[in-house]
Amino acid sequence: MKIRLPYHAGSFYPSRRESLIESIKSSFTHRLGPGSLPSGVGAERLSYAYIVPHAGYMYSGPIAAHAYLQMSREKPPETVILVGPNHTGLGLPVSVYKEGYWRTPLGDVEVNSEVSRLIVEYTGFTAYDEKAHIYEHSIEVQIPFLQYIYSNNFEITPIAVMAQTESISKGIAEAILRIIKENGVDAILVATTDLNHYEPHDITVEKDMIIIKEALEPDPEGIFEVIDKYNITACGPGPMATAIYIAKITGTKPILLAHATSGDITGEKDWVVGYTSIKIQKAKTI
Repeated sequence: MKIRLPYHAGSFYPSRRESLIESIKSSFTHRLGPGSLPSGVGAERLSYAYIVPHAGYMYSGPIAAHAYLQMSREKPPETVILVGPNHTGLGLPVSVYKEGYWRTPLGDVEVNSEVSRLIVEYTGFTAYDEKAHIYEHSIEVQIPFLQYIYSNNFEITPIAVMAQTESISKGIAEAILRIIKENGVDAILVATTDLNHYEPHDITVEKDMIIIKEALEPDPEGIFEVIDKYNITACGPGPMATAIYIAKITGTKPILLAHATSGDITGEKDWVVGYTSIKIQKAKTI
């Protein structure tokens, strides 16, 4: 049995089960979090996708918790398709994890090998590759939140994106919608990005609001345009645009759930990173 080990347990989040659960709970109840714990799953699929941050839990956990509280009120999905930026530079331009299990201190989650296969088949530009995933944190840090709200009763398809372009983002979005519509897979997308990096709080808030405005339009092409125009150092414009392409294709309006910077958490506002959670609600038809 192939197991992807939790490389960032003990750094981005606690390595002990009990401490990890407490860290997740504190993200929900934090003054910048949603303010309450999940109280039970729902019976209906309410969304196609969420955009969440991926820093250490002490920095971005409260903002991510806004999305995960919303997800906890939905029917648990069969599969969560996780799309994150490739920070390590290892592996292929767009790397799909083929099969096996991902382990966290909360247990093992199985990779949906059939959804992975369909992603590769339907896009034509993705490929199976594990190297991109071995040390990558952006996807790993989402899984304990998912386990907390859904237990281990779901599967995942992880996709690490190094080549972040409009065409790749759109292609992944179209493949996901095709998998839902044509293959009947009960899937949801969790796309992850952090926003502007390592500038003062006021500048970061200003730049974050520029990119968030494009996301809420929804204008996925605009995301890439403003990043270049205003030198916004978001690390995951590709994953973010994938979620926004789903909104654009389905005719839905993204909903801003939360935004803050690391300075709002720590009080150190000279050198911060921006975080947001956004919901792509479900349309009546695809």
